[in-house]
Amino acid sequence: MAGATSNGIINHFFSGIWLGVEWDDPQRGKHDGSYEGTQYFKCRHPKGGSFIRPNKANFGVDFLTAVKDRYGLNDKQDVQYGTGNTVVFGTKTVEFVGMDSVAEQQRQLNKLVDISVRECAVSHAGQEEEINMRHINLSKNLISSWETIIAIASQVKNLETLNVSENKMRFPSTSTFTSSAFSNLKILALNQTEITWTEVLLCAQGWPVLEELYLSSNSITVLERPDNVLQTLKLLDLSDNQLLDGNQLHLIAELPRLEQLILRNTGISSIHFPDAEFGCKTKMFPLLKRLAINDNKISQWSSINELDKLPSLRALQCNNNPFMDTEKNPETLIQLIIAKISQLEVLNNCEILPAERRGAELDYRKIFGKDWLEAGGHWNPEKNKPSEEFLAAHPRYPTLCLKYGAPEEGELKGRQPLTLKNQLLSKRPEMLCGSSVFLITSPSLPSTESMTIQKVKGLLYRLFKIPGSELKLSYESSKLEGKEVELDNDLKPLQFYSIESGDCVLVRW
Repeated sequence: MAGATSNGIINHFFSGIWLGVEWDDPQRGKHDGSYEGTQYFKCRHPKGGSFIRPNKANFGVDFLTAVKDRYGLNDKQDVQYGTGNTVVFGTKTVEFVGMDSVAEQQRQLNKLVDISVRECAVSHAGQEEEINMRHINLSKNLISSWETIIAIASQVKNLETLNVSENKMRFPSTSTFTSSAFSNLKILALNQTEITWTEVLLCAQGWPVLEELYLSSNSITVLERPDNVLQTLKLLDLSDNQLLDGNQLHLIAELPRLEQLILRNTGISSIHFPDAEFGCKTKMFPLLKRLAINDNKISQWSSINELDKLPSLRALQCNNNPFMDTEKNPETLIQLIIAKISQLEVLNNCEILPAERRGAELDYRKIFGKDWLEAGGHWNPEKNKPSEEFLAAHPRYPTLCLKYGAPEEGELKGRQPLTLKNQLLSKRPEMLCGSSVFLITSPSLPSTESMTIQKVKGLLYRLFKIPGSELKLSYESSKLEGKEVELDNDLKPLQFYSIESGDCVLVRW
């Protein structure tokens, strides 16, 4: 029955024959599989079960029947082919241009390279018939075991992509005979199948060239080392699995070709690579380029410091973590992350331009300069001995001092980091009468020339609580009287627009 998993038990009670089912959506159920004190079957949810008459259940169709039905390749249809380019549906005749070639192509099953039979009630493989399909979507059907998937895949030559998500399946619990059905499989989706990591590793013996594996929303809480399996994997998605802790990641850290790891909403609260000291690179995840850790419980900046140890990391997604609430200004937050991870090129799907990195690193160097001095830092290299505590909190600080020079004392006196008032404004903005425009004057720009328009909007948000998406910026040059230039590219620095001392920036919303 669509939307339900049968326990294979037909029970004699009340009157007649009843079938016990457990619904995928427990809200549709009524009980836990018991009746008048007798437990006929067990449910994972106390209200997930029902008893139904067998004639109300859909026991599914075989794979090839579903394909032919979906793509109009079955003979049993209420369609008659007329003369020329006409088709008769019931009593109506419809004329198609090029119908002969279309109908001929549809009749050739092997010309279907990319097929989807999602929600087509596929439950078994059916008769053996060799076909040539490269990409198959079998998601949300009535498939109850991994053996059925093997049987279906065995009929398909050159299978490269397979999606069997949202099928409640039984998987092998012990090492079994390895089929060659997946010898060419490169992409596999097993989302919402209730598979465990142990079962993944057992099945993975039959995936010799797999490159992408999607395991979102399963029963994975504990990981194990993938010895001799998954060695070709480039992408792994473990989203929406509640891992016990961040140390579980160490068990998959030696996957030799892994480039992308998706850990969205996995419950991890920290990340640590114990094999590397501050300022050094870890041997773990040697080729990892893209990491997604958004929607987790990471509360300490130390975990962001640890990400700088990844030698190949270029892109990071980290939204919706508690550590991001430590800064009220979103632009300050972005600058801190950029400064802490040296090789990052993309943050939360936004490209980091060279000028933006330079500005972030210079500001970081100034912001924490006073703390550096108090912790034992000094302009004289012979006296420069910052404490271990400071280096643990700011492991990149020595590198930034080597790159840009140690901050001078004059830069640190009375500085209020990243406030628009001190970096851009000569005075508090004054509203012009009858208009949503603020006039901002800029008497000096040496510390802000690398500031991006996006950062300016972030700082304005801090002052006025108006989202950057609603702000429109432009400026009037002292050299071009009466001409207003729109600041229309959020990623460009102020210096791109040649803003000079004495110019006015206009803000509208």
